[in-house]
Amino acid sequence: MGDLVQMYDWFLIVMAVVALFVFVALQFFEAGYGYLFDRRYGPPVSNKVGWVLMESPVFIAMCVLWAISDRMWDTVPLVLFSMFQLHYFQRSFIFPLLMRGNSKMPLGIVVMGMTFNTLNALMQGGWIFYLAPEGYYADWFSQPWIYIGIALFFAGMAINWHSDYIIRHLRKEGDTRHYIPKGGMFRYVSSANYFGELLEWTGFAVASLSWAGAVFVLWTFANLAPRSQSLYRRYEKEFGQEFTSLKRKRIIPFIY
Repeated sequence: MGDLVQMYDWFLIVMAVVALFVFVALQFFEAGYGYLFDRRYGPPVSNKVGWVLMESPVFIAMCVLWAISDRMWDTVPLVLFSMFQLHYFQRSFIFPLLMRGNSKMPLGIVVMGMTFNTLNALMQGGWIFYLAPEGYYADWFSQPWIYIGIALFFAGMAINWHSDYIIRHLRKEGDTRHYIPKGGMFRYVSSANYFGELLEWTGFAVASLSWAGAVFVLWTFANLAPRSQSLYRRYEKEFGQEFTSLKRKRIIPFIY
């Protein structure tokens, strides 16, 4: 068990270092999907198919890790598992069905997403179901952090889903123009959906009180913060003063 824990610790360190590398790289290369679609990242595939392929591996892998674990019905692991899977069930199977239009995403982005999501299942599920020490979850519900984490998680989820709803309804069927999202947390940031997701996983990290959760937050920020910056520049270029006069931040209200 000691060797496995040591390997897992090194796994987390490597994942953290790679997240920092990704953050730096994305300052120079935009993640080419959605509004920032770029064919350099591979041949286009349907957005709906791409999202299912990209997000479902983590949902499936976590189900497998949970099903073969001795902690399958332990209360705290089950709560954390349910939170995690609620997000990824929506993202893997509901979100794609709600998409409007026939947008594409590059195959390379899909493959990179599948790879990270599978590794993330090993990070989160490995800790929650196998490597958290005996007694780690004792008296968990008498401590404040799980309630704070759960509150942050569901607040972030609500912001994420509401922001996605606003984006989906920016234009009517057949309209191909771009619009500035308005309402909800878009009053404060130009990428409110990303802020919601970042808040979600911050809450999950607090609730799980784990380095695995913290590394996931680092990855979320490393991926979404540069993308929010790229989107901000696109909005500035396309809408000019109409956008800049709104005085929004990029992803974190009042800060960045």
